[in-house]
Amino acid sequence: MRVLAISDKVVPVLYSGGIREHVGDVDLIISCGDLPYYYIDFVVSMLNRPSYFVYGNHGKEAEYWSNNQVMSGPAGATNLHGNTQVTDGLLLAGLEGSMRYNSAPRFQYTDGEMWGNIARLIPGLLFNRLRYGRWLDVLVAHSPPFGIHDQPDRAHTGFRSFLHLMRWFKPSYLLHGHIHLYRSDTVTRTCYHQTQVVNIYPYRILSIEPELSR
Repeated sequence: MRVLAISDKVVPVLYSGGIREHVGDVDLIISCGDLPYYYIDFVVSMLNRPSYFVYGNHGKEAEYWSNNQVMSGPAGATNLHGNTQVTDGLLLAGLEGSMRYNSAPRFQYTDGEMWGNIARLIPGLLFNRLRYGRWLDVLVAHSPPFGIHDQPDRAHTGFRSFLHLMRWFKPSYLLHGHIHLYRSDTVTRTCYHQTQVVNIYPYRILSIEPELSR
């Protein structure tokens, strides 16, 4: 399965009529957060593929468009936060937001609060295990795990709870954004136990197939 993953930055070549020529055929679109709804909506409309997203720490309750529409989320895309989904045999789950670093009421969590979000996933993961023989293929997150691709400041520290989730539920991939890249030698792909952790900022095309043997 060919997956277009996007996060954190509007990329002009994707926000243009040439997007199809640039990315080619894709089977799935994933947004890892902190993107305007109009951008996700454009990508989804142009590529016309199943699409899923999570909110980043700068997520908005509403976005006001020039045609007087008030959007509470990107049209045509499914919010994955706290949910599990299956698309073309690929098992997906999502966790939004970042580590709490100020008093904003939405899209920031302590590690304890993130454990509560993970708990919401467990019934769906158990169902996956019984139905498909494995827990999860792809975890879609905004933030990275603690100690993997994260940074020392509070806002960009990763979640320790993600480390436990990867050990217990063994997703093949954890896709995240949040960490902006300014150097070409920055590590963006790390293997942790059975999981490939990938920073997809600002976009990446991945080949992902269900790991039927897990």
